[in-house]
Amino acid sequence: MADYDAQPDRCASPQPELSSTQLEADDSDLHAGLIGLAGIVAGGRGVRELLGDVADFAVQAIPAVKGAGVTLLDSPGDVTQPEAWAATAQFVRDIDVVQYELFKEGPCITCMQTGRPTVSGSLGGDSRWPHFAGRVARMGVHSVVSFPLLIDGQVIGAINAYAYERDAFGEHAVQLGSQFAGPAAVSVFNAKLLADARGRAENLQRAMSSRTVIDQAIGIMRSRSGASAEEAFDRLTHISQAENVKLRVVAERLVAEAVNRARARRRVPGAATAEGR
Repeated sequence: MADYDAQPDRCASPQPELSSTQLEADDSDLHAGLIGLAGIVAGGRGVRELLGDVADFAVQAIPAVKGAGVTLLDSPGDVTQPEAWAATAQFVRDIDVVQYELFKEGPCITCMQTGRPTVSGSLGGDSRWPHFAGRVARMGVHSVVSFPLLIDGQVIGAINAYAYERDAFGEHAVQLGSQFAGPAAVSVFNAKLLADARGRAENLQRAMSSRTVIDQAIGIMRSRSGASAEEAFDRLTHISQAENVKLRVVAERLVAEAVNRARARRRVPGAATAEGR
């Protein structure tokens, strides 16, 4: 039996027993979704594009889903905020706005708090989210199942699946979705880890480039004025503060001006000799 949090006080009609053909088809769809997850390779693609693939595979793997999204937890300071990273349909994006920005309540937030799948079969009558549920039901979406993404017991996000019909997600769908959510959490974690590493590498590269151009600017100022390295750096800093621009920008401008002057001297015969007199 699948372990999940169902809608309280909701007595859904018993779902018909699935035929062996339907069970095989659902297992095949789940397998295809898992194969898709295993084949996700970052390469030069961005993390949002990768998570978009995860959402697409969720639609394939979980029965009755009409749209799905991937949400990650972002932790600025001590406050943890959910952020929608991918969605397979516009109505899912609209629901994300209602849940995370407008009312700050809903099945995704609940499942990330409890670490358990959360199901609702008739959102309009779900008392757990009095503001969110009624708004989404008026959008024509009545069923939702949210699966927490867990890494070493820690929730890093969730997969949210929606359907227009009531009671679309029974125990069978929750079981298949839970089997998908485990490997999906690993794929999502690795994609985010890679994106963070790439961002750090790019920041380091920019820092190294900034240091190089600043050193060049210091050298130019020293050659012109005979100032020490510390004095030249102080002058660059003063210009940066006075003009309210980054130190790197001031240095790039100084280096560019020096290069342009050197090129101009080469174009004028005798200019270098005359300047040196």
